[in-house]
Amino acid sequence: MSNPVSIPRNLLFRCKFGCPRLKSEPKGFAQFDAAGEVSLLGLFEGQHPYARLRCGWMEEAFFLGLSVRGKTQSLWVKPSQPLESDGMQFWIDTRDTHNVHRATRYCHWFIACPSPVGGRESASCGMLRINRAKEDAPTINRGKVVSTGSLVPGGYDLMLKIPASLLNGWSPQEQRLLGFSAAVIDRELGWNTLGVGPDLPLAEDPSLWSTLELLG
Repeated sequence: MSNPVSIPRNLLFRCKFGCPRLKSEPKGFAQFDAAGEVSLLGLFEGQHPYARLRCGWMEEAFFLGLSVRGKTQSLWVKPSQPLESDGMQFWIDTRDTHNVHRATRYCHWFIACPSPVGGRESASCGMLRINRAKEDAPTINRGKVVSTGSLVPGGYDLMLKIPASLLNGWSPQEQRLLGFSAAVIDRELGWNTLGVGPDLPLAEDPSLWSTLELLG
């Protein structure tokens, strides 16, 4: 008798979260509108929740705030190994397309890491090419994400400002829905994901991503 197939719970539904319009740029996690909280639903897959994520938008940029708590060990961040380092990866599709399994030119992959030593350059964030993409986003590496971070007892905070110039197809007045996914990675605490976990091709398949609705 064959073993039963285990289907990830987060494949059974797709979530849509509100992303509020901001009146001013947030300087830290607490300054984000609480209505922009994005629930990391990897807990349905048995993940231990330790991270919180909030989002917001203005005409000229998209904003993300990350708060990580519960660490007892030092950060593990290696510039030469960004995918294995503590931090966050996130994906944005400015066309919110869920019926394709390969990324389009409107899909973007970002990776952000806090600095283990703090200081002025307290965080870093860059863009990566998506594996098996039909076409790379033409905006890849044509600008810089504004990233700041702060170390706190038991964790860290990250604040990211992604300029509209980095998001191919960004048009809040015409396209209010964004495909979106995120994964917070920590060597001590494991993964916290918005939906499915690393056992599925989250980094390259837009059909696995959720939706953000730009409000306001």
